Amino acid sequence: MENMEKGIEGKKNVNRIRRYITRLLVFIFWISVWEAACKIIDQELFLPSPESVLLAIIDLAKTSGFWRSIFNSFIRIIIGFSMGVITGAILAVFSYKSRLIYELISPFMKIIKSTPVASFIILALVWISSKNLSVLISFLMAMPISFSNLLYGLKSTDEKLLEMAKVFRMGRWKRIKAIYFPAVLPFLVSAVSVGLGFSFKSGIAAEVIGRPSNSIGLNLYEAKLYLMIKELFAWTAVIIIISVLFEKIVVRTIRHYGSNTGNTDKP
Repeated sequence: MENMEKGIEGKKNVNRIRRYITRLLVFIFWISVWEAACKIIDQELFLPSPESVLLAIIDLAKTSGFWRSIFNSFIRIIIGFSMGVITGAILAVFSYKSRLIYELISPFMKIIKSTPVASFIILALVWISSKNLSVLISFLMAMPISFSNLLYGLKSTDEKLLEMAKVFRMGRWKRIKAIYFPAVLPFLVSAVSVGLGFSFKSGIAAEVIGRPSNSIGLNLYEAKLYLMIKELFAWTAVIIIISVLFEKIVVRTIRHYGSNTGNTDKP
C-alpha cells in the first residue's frame, strides 16, 4: 500500500514537471514569435522588442511612482472585485431560496452583463470621482459573474444529500460545510478566475478614462499620448503579470481550503 502511494505521488510529480515544461516551451514560442515580428517590422515605435520592454519595466521599477501606481490601482480593483463577489454570493443565496427574488434580480444582472463597460464608466463619472471609478467598475464586472456561477452551483447541489441531511437533522452550518460548499467550490473558483480578469481589464480601462493621479491607467494614457510605446507595452505587461499572479494565489487558496474540507475537485 505504501509503495502504491509513493508510485501515485511520483506520477503526480512527473506530470507536474511536464506541465511546467510545456508552459515554459509555450512561453518561449510566443516570445520568439514576438521577436520575429519585431525584426520583420523593424520599427520600435510600432512594435518594441521583448528585450526593450523588459528594460523599460526595470527602469520603471526603479522609481517610487511605479510602485505607488501599482499599489493604488491594485487596492481599488481588489476592493471592487471583493465587494462584487460577496454581493453576488449573497444575492445568489437569496435567489436560490426564493424564486421571486431571482425574478427581481435576474433582469438587473442581465443589464449589467449586456451594457458596454465604456457606458458604465462615462455614466459613473457623473456620479462619483475618478479616484473611486475603478472600484465601482470592478464591482459591476465581478458581481454578475459571481451571482450566476454560485447560483448554478447551489442549484447543482445533490438533492439526495440534502434529503439525507434533513433525515439525520444535520445542523445548518454542518450542512453548508459538508454539502453546499463542496458543490459550490468549483463554481466559486471559476467565478474568481473569470471575475478577476474582467475586473482588472475594466478597472484599468476606467482609470484610463478617469485618469486618477498615481494610477496604472494614468501611466498608460500618458504613455500613449506621448508615443512612449516601450512604456505602454511595459505597463501592459505589468497589468497581465499582476492579474495572473493574484488569480493563481486566490484560486490556490480557495482550493487548499476546499481540500481541507474534503473536496479536491477542480473545475
